[in-house]
Amino acid sequence: MSKTYAIMPCNGLDKCAGCITREAALLLSEQSESQIICPVFYRTADARYNKLAQELPLLVIDGCATRCASKLAAEKNLKVADKVIVTEAAKIAGIELAAGLRMGETEMRLAKQIAESLLKEPEQEPETEQHNSFFPLDLNYELYRKDKFIFRLPADKGFYFNENDVWAYVSGNKARIGVTDYVQKSLSDIMFFSPPSIGAEVGQFDGAGEVESGKAVFEVISPVSGMVTAVNDRLINKPELINENPYEQGWIAELELSDFEADKDLLYEFDGYFPILKRKVDEYHVKS
Repeated sequence: MSKTYAIMPCNGLDKCAGCITREAALLLSEQSESQIICPVFYRTADARYNKLAQELPLLVIDGCATRCASKLAAEKNLKVADKVIVTEAAKIAGIELAAGLRMGETEMRLAKQIAESLLKEPEQEPETEQHNSFFPLDLNYELYRKDKFIFRLPADKGFYFNENDVWAYVSGNKARIGVTDYVQKSLSDIMFFSPPSIGAEVGQFDGAGEVESGKAVFEVISPVSGMVTAVNDRLINKPELINENPYEQGWIAELELSDFEADKDLLYEFDGYFPILKRKVDEYHVKS
């Protein structure tokens, strides 16, 4: 049986990505019993759609990183069950969107892919599939407690950290990167994730994606240099995984390293970074 949603699409029809959100929403409504919420009408007179948004899982389809539909859902205090950002879906699929507003075969194909992926029942993944073969299955955490908060940091060999609070686990010529517990607790509830592009060349201390909460946007500053070979695309629809576990389920990207021998001179292992973490936590709590 197909999934059924209350669909809130982006209303930015002045961009190709916005046109794709409309087409994807129409396909979903035609192929299931999903119903579309008009964001323009909902903003000014929400009574018509409030019951629908409460009875059915809410799907938000944003056209671009502006995330107008997501922000409207947040304004109305709606619980979002699933979300898609068209420009990010295009990036992951390796699709370059048209500059104009007319949708060609490529844009129609992307709209169909989005609709099909949302209607498809997810297969149950074995627990071990959440881990890459080079990433350890079990991590040994050191804890730092401050008031009611607990900050975790992996103490395992192979982990490196920069002063921007981003970690890298290195094995051979591969690395997986992500943000630390300090970052996710400082941001609080993470709402959006913008991944780097697969195939992009990233220098040490270059940006490698962004995470965003209601408090701030955090640029992920890569601890290592190399080419992006994979991104954690689960975070597109479930950025809260970073809050739940920023080291295991909430990792950001994987890279093929280009010059780690040089990179590690500017990084800390556990013993060097843990005092920095504690200092930052103490200073943050004083300011708060």
